[in-house]
Amino acid sequence: MALDQQLTTYEEEEEGKEMTFLEHLEELRWHLIRSVAAIVILSIAVFIAKDVVWHSVILAPSRLDFWTYRTLCLAGEKLNSTALCIQELPFIIQNRKMTGQFTMHITSSFIIGLIVAFPYVFWEVWRFVSPGLRPRERRYSRGAVFFVSLLFMIGVLFGYYIISPLSVNFLSHYSVDSSIKNEFELSNYVTTISMIVLATALLFQLPIVVFFLSKAGLVTPGIMKHYRRHAIVVILTISALLTPPDPVSQILVAIPLFGLYQISIFISAAVKRQKELAEEA
Repeated sequence: MALDQQLTTYEEEEEGKEMTFLEHLEELRWHLIRSVAAIVILSIAVFIAKDVVWHSVILAPSRLDFWTYRTLCLAGEKLNSTALCIQELPFIIQNRKMTGQFTMHITSSFIIGLIVAFPYVFWEVWRFVSPGLRPRERRYSRGAVFFVSLLFMIGVLFGYYIISPLSVNFLSHYSVDSSIKNEFELSNYVTTISMIVLATALLFQLPIVVFFLSKAGLVTPGIMKHYRRHAIVVILTISALLTPPDPVSQILVAIPLFGLYQISIFISAAVKRQKELAEEA
């Protein structure tokens, strides 16, 4: 109890120390410099590890030995169904520009470097923002860096291992006429995979967004329950945009998104109860 009082007193003293505008700019500058430095260092490391990154990460969903395809085949064997096992991916990836491969090497290195460095970058952002919060707000938001980073990485893995291979499989088999062969541009392939992964990573931040909106009083569990049907329509629309237009892929994406929405309702309810207890105290 005494330790909590000392901590509160210390936080109030720190809160009372106001910085000038130029000091804030200087502080922000160093946070940005460290964040950019982390992204650049990791991007250079990814750029150097070209063979491993491109063969085992970027181009992996384009091959039948990818983890998702093998898992689907094993599931099909146990269920005595050959429909789940993907036998071929009828497409090739090609490059038509002289600088295409080099450009995509740099671009992909930056994207992967940004994804890997995200926890550190968010930590730097949080270090800059948190001193402006009140002591009680800082206590309530402890663990924000961990949970934001955790949900971001789960979203990345979900987009990479679930949505990306489903999209690649559907689009490689889709054809308006048998005389047309699928020969995808390297830049288009990398852009599609990157957008899917980053989009799902951001979508998985829904519980964190709801937590802070509930703290601000902008969202309540009653509102989220009332608009649950509307949320289902929005989730199905997002699933349709992120995945190929087949119902199986859309359902596989919609289920975890709806689960996140349900979890967000529980989080909002917990925040509401905490506020009520604080008001009673």
